[in-house]
Amino acid sequence: MVSFRFPFSFSQPPRPPVSATANAASRPFSTAAILSVAVAAAAGGAGIAISQDPNTPFLQSALNFLASNRSSFGPMWGSLSLSENSSPVTESRTGVSFPAVLGDTQRLLGVGLRRKAILGLKNIDVYAFGIYADDGDIKKCLSQKYEELSASEVKGNEALKEDLVESDVSMTIRLQIVYGRLSIRSVRSAFEDSVGSRLQKFSGSDNKELLQRFTSQFKDEYKLPRGSIIDLSREHGYVLRTTIDGKEVGSIQSKLLCRSILDLYIGDEPFDRKAKEDVELNLASLLGK
Repeated sequence: MVSFRFPFSFSQPPRPPVSATANAASRPFSTAAILSVAVAAAAGGAGIAISQDPNTPFLQSALNFLASNRSSFGPMWGSLSLSENSSPVTESRTGVSFPAVLGDTQRLLGVGLRRKAILGLKNIDVYAFGIYADDGDIKKCLSQKYEELSASEVKGNEALKEDLVESDVSMTIRLQIVYGRLSIRSVRSAFEDSVGSRLQKFSGSDNKELLQRFTSQFKDEYKLPRGSIIDLSREHGYVLRTTIDGKEVGSIQSKLLCRSILDLYIGDEPFDRKAKEDVELNLASLLGK
C-alpha cells in the first residue's frame, strides 16, 4: 500500500503534572517537550508507560526510552494511507461524487462530464467520470524525467500526457451513469463509434476484431440505472479490465485498446477539456519540485 507518512500523528492525552524542578529543567525545550508528549502518547497506545525522572529533562527521558525499547513496538511514524483523511470529490454539474482514492493506491486526478447531443438539438448528461492513476506508478515511471522541473514547467510540458498514456501506470476511468434511461445497447453503440475512431487513429486500420471483443463485454443482460458504475481499468502489462457495478465482465491485453480508451478522456479531443486540464495540473503537482 502506498503511504504518506507523518511523524507523530497521534492524539495526545492531557499532560501529567510535572514537578517544579523538572519543569524548570525542561523549559528550554518547549518545542521538544511537545514532541515528547507525542512520544509518550504513542508509547501509551502500545501499552507501555514512560517513567519520569525528576532529575532528567523530559525530552531526554523520552529519547532514552526510545533507544532502549525501539524493538518492542512498531515504528514511531504514523502511517496514513491515501484512503485515510481523503474526502470525496463532486462533479459540480451533476452532483455525482467520486472517492478520492480507489483501491488504496489510485489517486483521483480529475472529474468530468460526458454529454451527448440527441438529434443535434439537445445535449443530455450521460455520465460523470473520474480519472485515477496509481500514485506509486506515477512516481516510478515518470518522476525521473520530471523531478528537476517546477510544477509549472511540468504542466506546460507537451510530452506529459503522452508519457502517461505510454507508460505502464495503472489507471482507472470510472463512469457513473447520470442519464436514467440509458440502455446497455446505447453504451455499446457509443463505444463502437468513439473507441473505433481511436483505434483507427492510432493503428491506421479499423481493428474490427479488437473492437468487437471490447464492445461485446456490454451484454444486453446488464442494466444501467442511474448511479450504475462502469470501471475501465488499465492494469500492468496493458490489460484493460472492465467491471460493471463491481462485477468483472471481461479483460483484454492490448496496449492499443488501452491507449484508445484513455484518449477519450485525456487525449487531444477529450470528452471534457476541463477534466483533462485538471489531470495535467494534478500530475504536475505530484511530479514537480
